[in-house]
Amino acid sequence: MKQIASFSVDHDKITAGMYISRIDGDITTFDLRTRKPNAGEYMDNITMHSVEHMLATLLRNGEIGDQIIYFGPMGCRTGFYLLTRDLAPLKVLEALKVALEQTIAHKGAVFGATRRECGNYLELDIEAARVECARYLEVLKNHKGDFRYEA
Repeated sequence: MKQIASFSVDHDKITAGMYISRIDGDITTFDLRTRKPNAGEYMDNITMHSVEHMLATLLRNGEIGDQIIYFGPMGCRTGFYLLTRDLAPLKVLEALKVALEQTIAHKGAVFGATRRECGNYLELDIEAARVECARYLEVLKNHKGDFRYEA
């Protein structure tokens, strides 16, 4: 069976950062790695779920919202995937930083935190989202504009 692209990267060499996982025509898949894989530190479900709600909402309502195809968590709980159409990586990076800052500053509840809006609405916590987003924003502040995985 053909190996999918994301399994061909040596996960022991990936660190927290923002990478281009693949490009398919005009769609770019970004690997938003919030932590080092296989290092024993993973997002708990409440944190992952809360960040997903916040960033999906803020990114889709932000400057690049019309070009977002998908935003969601990785099953390994070490980051998120963001798929965009026709956007320069640096523009996506800047929009992501804005969404992270907005999450950190958010005063209300997690977006979509009602039974009607979410299939697991009791597992959302704005403080968990703030902490995770602040942590990831610190990583992205040092991003040098290279979106390739380390060799």
